[in-house]
Amino acid sequence: MFSGNGPFALFKWEALFSDFDIFAQGFVYTLLLSVCALLLALGLGVLLGVCSSSHIRPLRAAVRVYVEFFQNTPLLIQMFFLFNGLPFLGIVLSITTIGILSVGMYHGAYIAEVVRSGIGSITKGQLEAAYSQGFTYWQSMRHIILPQAKRIILPPLTMQAVNLIKNTATVAVISGADIMFTAKSWSSSNVYYGPAYVAAGLLYFILCFPLAKLAKRMEDQSHAAPSDKKNPRAIAPGKA
Repeated sequence: MFSGNGPFALFKWEALFSDFDIFAQGFVYTLLLSVCALLLALGLGVLLGVCSSSHIRPLRAAVRVYVEFFQNTPLLIQMFFLFNGLPFLGIVLSITTIGILSVGMYHGAYIAEVVRSGIGSITKGQLEAAYSQGFTYWQSMRHIILPQAKRIILPPLTMQAVNLIKNTATVAVISGADIMFTAKSWSSSNVYYGPAYVAAGLLYFILCFPLAKLAKRMEDQSHAAPSDKKNPRAIAPGKA
């Protein structure tokens, strides 16, 4: 395997290490793409999650349509629409922008469900108590409900970040300069596929494993956390 002309021959690894700066550039690109897409996904997810818990039925219905569409269509189809469809409408975006939008909007739908579930875990009495003290719905969510739901939301939210990083690999199909595209283009030029994809897998592992461990730790802490009755953000109904 490591001798002769096998898929993992030593001379192929030597070629990989001599060109590793190319993979380092792909790593940095993937990291930046992931951060930007995650910021978009968080913004959309929190907004949609809060809207889906509101008492305004048309707003809830609109969020439901968004969530169902993005969760039940492949990310690649959504990406191809932005890449191939928008130019027909006179809208031309860079590959990086398309990657950020497609991955961010896709995961925004999943984060919306995480936020909605977290809000649903807080007793309705908290919202009613906030209303009784003059808070609006949005003020109640910002100052009372979301801070209490945070320990429920953070573990699955972190796992969504892990999934988002892995899904940035889809940008390779539209020639984004991420880790996967780097491995594909480098190995295609010299047929050294074994080392290229091993290196790509390790680079994704470096990005994802710490987040996965963090999610597990936060999940364990949330199970051991005290009840909302001891939460300083909680409002006792009927008390100012």
